[in-house]
Amino acid sequence: MSVTAAASDETLIARIAQGDRLAMQVLYGRHHVRVYRFGLRLVRDEQVAEDLISEVFLDVWRQAGKFEGRSAVSTWLLAITRFKALSALRRRKDVELEDEAANAIEDTSDDPEVAVQKKNTGEALRKCLTALSPDHREIVDLVYYHEKSVEEVAEIVGIPENTVKTRLFYARKKLAELLKAAGIERGWP
Repeated sequence: MSVTAAASDETLIARIAQGDRLAMQVLYGRHHVRVYRFGLRLVRDEQVAEDLISEVFLDVWRQAGKFEGRSAVSTWLLAITRFKALSALRRRKDVELEDEAANAIEDTSDDPEVAVQKKNTGEALRKCLTALSPDHREIVDLVYYHEKSVEEVAEIVGIPENTVKTRLFYARKKLAELLKAAGIERGWP
């Protein structure tokens, strides 16, 4: 994001703090897709992700005056989204399966051989990403899909920068193994 756009976002937040509805519309227009996609990756439910957008931007409307500018506005929005998504997951009545139990269930969807036959690298990559642990998937999502720096990811997730680097290292290593098993070898880092 350019310096002008970042400053512009900060200006919008200041105007929102003063009750400027047009500034809120502009901020929403710029960031709602990013907030939705990040929320959807975390909660894996389109309706819940839609609800997250409303909750996040309602919080922005209410809390704009408390924005201190210690991070980019987009980083602040994703941190709010993450918090709201984790809260939504805790509220879910259906219990998530433990990783070991989930791995014991036979996958009836396309196996890696079928994915290779279809030569759909994108689909195989998405499938491999879902096999990562939630912590690793979250780091990969923020770094590669949202183009956040290690420092920004650390702030969003609330962990030290070195932990972000470690998770990113192991996530890439695991992803490389999964892609290789799926028949895709492209020198993944």
